[in-house]
Amino acid sequence: MKRKQPYFRVRLKTEAVWELLNRLNLSQNELARRIGRSSGYLSQLINGERCPSAETRRRLMEALGVTDFDVLFILEKIEEEKTDE
Repeated sequence: MKRKQPYFRVRLKTEAVWELLNRLNLSQNELARRIGRSSGYLSQLINGERCPSAETRRRLMEALGVTDFDVLFILEKIEEEKTDE
């Protein structure tokens, strides 16, 4: 019997990141340095090509001075088929 098992993935809110970078007068490269990630990886996060890990989310929130998860991130519900055996 197959049933759908919901799970979530986290995406970065692109507009929020750019707004905060402008407000803080930071470049994308400087933000990447502050969170200990490559600028290429940060670019992939901003463009929605990758999902940030919990540690990367924590670092982004700290570097951008954000305390509310929902300001920077979107939870997307994904349905995955799971087989019960």
